[in-house]
Amino acid sequence: MKVILAQDVRSLGKVGDLVRVADGYARNFLVPRKLAMEATEDRVKEFKHLQTMADAKKKKASASAKKVAEKLSGQTVTLRAQAGEQDKLFGSITSGDIANELTKAGFNVERRDIQLDEVIKVLGQYRVKVRIATGVEAEVKVNVEREK
Repeated sequence: MKVILAQDVRSLGKVGDLVRVADGYARNFLVPRKLAMEATEDRVKEFKHLQTMADAKKKKASASAKKVAEKLSGQTVTLRAQAGEQDKLFGSITSGDIANELTKAGFNVERRDIQLDEVIKVLGQYRVKVRIATGVEAEVKVNVEREK
């Protein structure tokens, strides 16, 4: 029996794959658990149409993410923090701090999208990667200065 997978099934395929399975496996396991649906002609046509629509949306979202990444790449964020005599911070600069500054600058960035390679505990300049979308990243400069 041919079925269209509605969810990822280990060792069988990913969502949207058209696979051939044993009749009993489809009837007794896949269909009742809503992991797959029988591949009738109408469903196959409908699913192909939905796939093309989803691909178009992904391309559009990717293009807009690339534009945002271009704008964000040139940004410099300046953070002020208290530091000791040897330029060590009393605490650290977190991804949340950087996200707050980017939000103030007009970019919609969440803290989990910021990838810190190292913990920022010393005054100086750092380069930080910001994930805009899957496969689209921007690099932001972060200046950490002494608070007066």
